[in-house]
Amino acid sequence: MTRIRWGTVAPVAAVTVVGLALLGRRLAPHDPEQPLAVPWSAPSGRLPLGADALGRDVLSRVVAGGANLLGVALAAAAAALMIGVALGLLAGWWPTRAGRVVHWLGDLLLAVPALILALVLAVALPGAAAVVVASVLSGAPLTARVVAAQCGTVRDSGYLHAAVERGEGGPAVVVRELLPALSGLVAADAGLRLITALQLATMLAVLGFGPQPPDADWALMLSENLPGAALNPAALLAPAVLLALCALLFAAAARAAGRRLEGVA
Repeated sequence: MTRIRWGTVAPVAAVTVVGLALLGRRLAPHDPEQPLAVPWSAPSGRLPLGADALGRDVLSRVVAGGANLLGVALAAAAAALMIGVALGLLAGWWPTRAGRVVHWLGDLLLAVPALILALVLAVALPGAAAVVVASVLSGAPLTARVVAAQCGTVRDSGYLHAAVERGEGGPAVVVRELLPALSGLVAADAGLRLITALQLATMLAVLGFGPQPPDADWALMLSENLPGAALNPAALLAPAVLLALCALLFAAAARAAGRRLEGVA
């Protein structure tokens, strides 16, 4: 019973958190870029989470600070997932030719750590674009391998042979029959791609390749408020907790969606 309830709550909670983050600036009680108190002031009635390094309301900056980070992570994860699934289906359905090329490219790309790849790309590209490209180059090969391996287990299924005997071509069989059978696996993998993209976006922003001051951003808040962690820990803990919460919710939601789709299939 607990699993069923959590499987229902997790996707709703994840969507709610993303929606609130994308609308955060409109929900902030104060202007997130306006100084209101002494830097690193302790929490008070007016500022429930205190002030940050420049005296701005931490609560307002936390409420408004997730839109860019989550938006970039969602775009990067979606791109990596779609390209990875397409390559995996290609390699899984035509393993002798396409499969060799996909696996060779995957080995080549996976030899470079994702963070190093993102840092190199960030020198030539804007931070958001670097996250998207790095997520695709490092995440798509992993998705492709998982999908291709699963294709190998279901390629000889009776319903696929029946579709071929009905006269359906290879692309039609892949899209209409094979892809729905892999929907649970794809949903579960989407959580991994999203968490990885969120980590890359956070790390690049902390290193200065993301939003710039005075923008409100969870990752930027980590680097800005680290020196004053002893004066107002909430300025550092609030964005860190939200980032961890988002990762946990994304993982749980993807796992729940994967189980549900596998049950339907």
